[in-house]
Amino acid sequence: MLGAHRPGPLKQQNKAHKGGKHRRTAQRRAGGRVSVKALPHRRLRDLNRVDRRHQALQLRRQRKEAVLAEKRSLGSRDGPPHLVVVVPLHAKAAAHDALRLLQSQDSVVVHVDEGKTGSFAILCPRLKQRWRFVTAQAGDLHAIMDLAKVADSLLFVLDPVDGWDSTGEHCLSCLFAQGLPSYVLAVPGGTDVPPKKRIDAKKKLTKAIEKWFPEVKLFPLNTEQESSVLLRHLATQKQRHLAFRDRRAHLLAYAAEFVPSQESDQVGTLKVSGFVRGQTLNVNSLVHIVGHGDFQMSQVVKGQKRSQDMEEDSANGTDEMEEDVKILMKADTSKQESLQSEVVPDPMEGEQTWPSEEELQEAEASQKENKRVVKVPKGTSKYQAAWIVDDGEEGSEEEEDDEDDDFGDDMMEEAVSQGESSGEEEELAEEECETMTVSECMRDDQYDEKVEEDEQMLEKYKQERMDEMFPDEVDTPRDVPARVRFQKYRGLKSFRTSPWDPKENLPRDYARIYQFQDFSRTRKHLFRQIEKEETEGASVGWYVTLHVCNVPVSVMESFKEGRPLVLFSLLPHEQKMSVLNFLVRRHPSNSDPVRAKEELIFHCGFRRFRASPLFSQHTSADKHKLERFLRPDTALVVTVYAPITFPPASVLVFKQRSNGMHDLIATGSLLAVDPDRIIIKRLVLSGHPFKIFTKAAVVRYMFFNREDVMWFKPVELRTKWGRRGHIKEPLGTHGHMKCHFDGQLKSQDTVLLNLYKRVYPKWTYDPYVPEPVPWVRSESALLHPQGGL
Repeated sequence: MLGAHRPGPLKQQNKAHKGGKHRRTAQRRAGGRVSVKALPHRRLRDLNRVDRRHQALQLRRQRKEAVLAEKRSLGSRDGPPHLVVVVPLHAKAAAHDALRLLQSQDSVVVHVDEGKTGSFAILCPRLKQRWRFVTAQAGDLHAIMDLAKVADSLLFVLDPVDGWDSTGEHCLSCLFAQGLPSYVLAVPGGTDVPPKKRIDAKKKLTKAIEKWFPEVKLFPLNTEQESSVLLRHLATQKQRHLAFRDRRAHLLAYAAEFVPSQESDQVGTLKVSGFVRGQTLNVNSLVHIVGHGDFQMSQVVKGQKRSQDMEEDSANGTDEMEEDVKILMKADTSKQESLQSEVVPDPMEGEQTWPSEEELQEAEASQKENKRVVKVPKGTSKYQAAWIVDDGEEGSEEEEDDEDDDFGDDMMEEAVSQGESSGEEEELAEEECETMTVSECMRDDQYDEKVEEDEQMLEKYKQERMDEMFPDEVDTPRDVPARVRFQKYRGLKSFRTSPWDPKENLPRDYARIYQFQDFSRTRKHLFRQIEKEETEGASVGWYVTLHVCNVPVSVMESFKEGRPLVLFSLLPHEQKMSVLNFLVRRHPSNSDPVRAKEELIFHCGFRRFRASPLFSQHTSADKHKLERFLRPDTALVVTVYAPITFPPASVLVFKQRSNGMHDLIATGSLLAVDPDRIIIKRLVLSGHPFKIFTKAAVVRYMFFNREDVMWFKPVELRTKWGRRGHIKEPLGTHGHMKCHFDGQLKSQDTVLLNLYKRVYPKWTYDPYVPEPVPWVRSESALLHPQGGL
């Protein structure tokens, strides 16, 4: 094969072009600075063919040695045990039989937990490998996803006939969206299938898994020989990396102990023991307990293993958890990361200037004009009299509601009226109530609750359909002037090119968040430090005990119930609140309408939380249009208030049903941490051409009084058929207006006026996410099945 042509030493070198006086001007502007010369191409040209081949061979050898070193360290004596999470994908999958086969072979069971976790450790002298098997409960979504965050390999246990059920398919969707480590498919219980149907069942199962796992081998698990083949494959297969965990130290708790504090029994120190994975763990950094929050550490205690070889351990039956304890590191208060997540805003921090003489004179004149006569008790000072309010003044001022409902005032009035009527009905019901015995067969009230949910869902479907047919269009209110109703909106000459200051009229919540001057530069600097600099602390593969401070007792109760306890160390600034932007796409398994500012559940990297997001278009412009619903056919950007997380990180969005189940509605990744992202809400007012002339028309139904027409006169008009124009003058007093366009209108055309306003997400961040009810396929998913057997 012929290579690319490279010029030799005799290549013709032409003179550089001299720009005359322009060149001298450029030299004066440079001020003596000389541009940096790029040398990589010259260095490549100086290498001959043999040297280039030798350089490529060295690079290939280095990459191969790095892969082999990583594979040898995992499960060896110096590294952490190979963590394998067993995930049954079917309710009938024989996971316990498979684990019993793995324990009954020549390998020695080193440690078996007596708790509810069902985990055990295996040491194989022949392969010089250690494994730690942890079984995830079928249908427990949070436990499966938490274990998959730290697992080295996943062992999927399938049913020999059906493969997986609806719950297993839902778990697979979530795991693929979060990011899969290395995995193996095992099929135990094949001997239970009749011999004549085994071949057909295997073909059917192989064909079914091609959708999720193309070119993946199925491992039968019925004999000890097949179990040894599975262990060898686990030890030698290529490891897949998850970016969000490779740059952070993480740990799966093998044991935990809670020591209550002196002040309260509900809070104390949690001692968590396990193997350090990923990166070196520093005691001064913060740790995040998945599902419970961020905490500080007081010290790290290292356990040193006894000095026996692996063969001696297996022969003597000693436990690998027997250790001599010594304190490795204690936290330094001067270097320890703070738990402060929000900025405490100072209301007096704004710039203040001394008033001029004219302003002082105006203030004195206004005070003289505002003097009033008030009846006060004897002995009252002027300062006290100034605070006394007359009876006529109470309630004279109208309170303005700053929170503008994004979906119209009609919805707000309807909700208020429903709330008032329901309150009156409750008072009447309390007055007229009596005690009576009801039989268990009366379930009509529960059935009516389901009907009410269906009506609410039908209303959401109607609103989503109307937004698709008439995007952003609203009706002009007749009881309120349009210039008052839309006073927070403005017109733009061009949505793409018109300027909009990102620091203009920021909400009060923006005083509580942190912002980077250059987020991408900070991220690169942190990752470069992780790769090059050596961190002091517990190295990867050490068995340590972390003393985590001020942990609620609920964390220990959750661990005693059998739920996994997973810890991640935080990078600098990752405990602080900011504005996160996620790029997501609608998941095909769910088609229910999802409205903006509706409370959703987010799984972002190693965190999970609840928040009310905004949806906006994903464009390269400096302004992004708000979307009222989560669109099924395009990728959208989701914006929330949440703790800072450095990408890459996977994002899963769930919606909680009324019965406690979590439906996966969108998947994606973390885009950036950017509070300056401008999200613009657009309102479209529509009018009908009443009389049409050559390039002019009389438009009605857009406004209903003359003052509104004059107020919105500077805003440009457009039509659905592409015409552009402007308001020339109002006609009469009922909102008719004469408009001029760049061409003649059609009678069926509609005149539109665009108004814009910047919107911000709601501060509803809640780190507590309730445990989901075991998942069952919804009716909408049954109407649109996605895969399965």
